[in-house]
Amino acid sequence: MNKMTIDGISLSLARPVTLNLQWVGQDELILQLLAAWMVIDQRDIPFNPRLIGKPGVGKTTLAYAAAKRLGRPVYLFQATMDTRPEDLIITPVIGPDGTIQYAASALVSAMLTGGILILDEGNRMSEKAWASLAPLLDDRRYVESIITGLRIQAGRDFRIVVTMNEDSSTFEIPEYIHSRLQPQIYIDFPEADEELAILSENLPFAESEILTYVVKFLQRAHKNDELYSVRDGINIARYALKMSMTGAAPPLDFLRLSVARILGNEALPYLD
Repeated sequence: MNKMTIDGISLSLARPVTLNLQWVGQDELILQLLAAWMVIDQRDIPFNPRLIGKPGVGKTTLAYAAAKRLGRPVYLFQATMDTRPEDLIITPVIGPDGTIQYAASALVSAMLTGGILILDEGNRMSEKAWASLAPLLDDRRYVESIITGLRIQAGRDFRIVVTMNEDSSTFEIPEYIHSRLQPQIYIDFPEADEELAILSENLPFAESEILTYVVKFLQRAHKNDELYSVRDGINIARYALKMSMTGAAPPLDFLRLSVARILGNEALPYLD
């Protein structure tokens, strides 16, 4: 585990993540995110973009793909309604020898190493948690740890992106945070050809026939404002394929069963 010492206090850094995620299609969205992170002058600072969309449309995948294009270490922090300010910054832990040690969060580790932090599902956090990030999200670019008394400055290469599920805030995000999380990049459901490409990328062992049927199902659901996502489509096709292996019948024969098991019987009308 990497360590860094600041003002005499040793911090154990979090490890970057390696995710098996591949962004397919809508390259314009990656360009929008990269532009938000760009610095065009020594006096300029990067934006703190926000990715907004329905669950399962690929917000985290998009953020990860853009970060990897920059060749930087990527860190992930999963926000919850129980996230505390110290969880976001520095947490005291008991070391093997019984002494108190300090663990830097994924966010602080990204700040110190010039990495990119994906703050996932940020609208689940309380105002108290967001308040601890306010100085990081403006031109001050630092956080303060109450636990250690440290003020930690973000490196110039540090970038952050926040993902938020549309209309699913656990807490109301304060206005002073809204104004700091710009620009807002909205991710919608993919078009049919993009959806097919995503399914093919994730299920390279599946025949095109069942993937095409799943795409038609998803497109019908999208037109009726259902929240069924590509992630659901991947699971539907995968389960049908697994049932086919156990039932000695083509995967299409198990598509209806798969939809019912993955999404419930209420989703079955979109197969017809």
